[in-house]
Amino acid sequence: MTASTPRPSGPSIRRQGAGSTDQNARAVAAQALLRIDEGAYANLVVPELLDACDLSARDRAFVTELVYGSTRMRRACDWLVDRFTDRPLDPDVRAVLRLGAYQLAFLQTPPHAAVSATVSAAPPRARGFVNAVLRKVAGALPPRWPDPATKLSYPDWIVRRLAADLGVDAAAEALEQMNVAPTVTERDDGYVQDEASQQVAAYVGASAGERVADLCAAPGGKATAMAAAFVAASDLLGFRVGLVQQNVRRLRLDTVAVVQADGRRPPYRPGSFDRVLLDAPCSGLGVLRRRPDARWRIEADDIDRLVVLQRQLLDAAVDLVRPGGVLVYSVCTLTLAESLGIDEWLADAHPTLAPLPPPVAPWEPLGRGARLLPQAAGTDGMYVLGLRKP
Repeated sequence: MTASTPRPSGPSIRRQGAGSTDQNARAVAAQALLRIDEGAYANLVVPELLDACDLSARDRAFVTELVYGSTRMRRACDWLVDRFTDRPLDPDVRAVLRLGAYQLAFLQTPPHAAVSATVSAAPPRARGFVNAVLRKVAGALPPRWPDPATKLSYPDWIVRRLAADLGVDAAAEALEQMNVAPTVTERDDGYVQDEASQQVAAYVGASAGERVADLCAAPGGKATAMAAAFVAASDLLGFRVGLVQQNVRRLRLDTVAVVQADGRRPPYRPGSFDRVLLDAPCSGLGVLRRRPDARWRIEADDIDRLVVLQRQLLDAAVDLVRPGGVLVYSVCTLTLAESLGIDEWLADAHPTLAPLPPPVAPWEPLGRGARLLPQAAGTDGMYVLGLRKP
């Protein structure tokens, strides 16, 4: 068996007619996994590849399940495979083996179907190898996982960090919940947004006649949810601002002004907003079910850098709130440094800000704010803190 050089091209994507097959769906999924391994974002590369195909709706859904699931369970799939290989794998072979292992171990696809169809999506030179490895994987199920991090398929540091910050049992429940594909929740206006994000937007309390600043607005879900008020929705990067503009146009909103600006130096007069939302850049450890590749991108050291950025953004946000106005800080993560730690810093750096009552259950109090764990209601995990300026 061999899976080594020469380096081939990845599985090709061909336009398919209405009679497209699961086999073709697997080839598209393998191509997506290759692109993600090279640095592409799953939420961008999957739609791009699907747009280049004529797969049926059923096959498109299958591609999405394969890519998101295999990416989410990448560490577990690699462990299942690597027990039966004795040499480095070319990326395209690795991608196909991950697809096969994911189907066998997590989709409970019958071995005769999973192995044969996946082998057909493999590079021709490696089909014998892929067939042999996947048959061994199928014959060794269910596995005896070497450790919880491998079984749950997370980097060791994330498991350790959440166990330290949430407690071992709550962390395990959160990590397991974030291995479940997210549900689709559609607002009354047709915008698809997780319920936790909807609750954060509602917590801001924006109402008609008010001026609201959303300082890190992309992709625009919270800004458009607050459009009963006038909303200045800004973000730093042009492509992120473009996402907000697309959503504002699609929803035909004339009360949301989209601005490209650095939230640390917002182009607004001090005290000019009734309410300011800072949905700050964060480690994203509460939304790993929705961003399957994020767990393999974020590094432990990133959290310290993000905390510095969150503080800089908050200093700017406080200045924008009028006397008597409201500041809401939120993050889609579960670390104490980015939630309770920020709350404690705010109490020291801006002691005149008075806390607002936090959201009620399933949110749980944390400091002067509240945390929503993914397992509490099957939503994203988040932290929110509301403060009123004297």
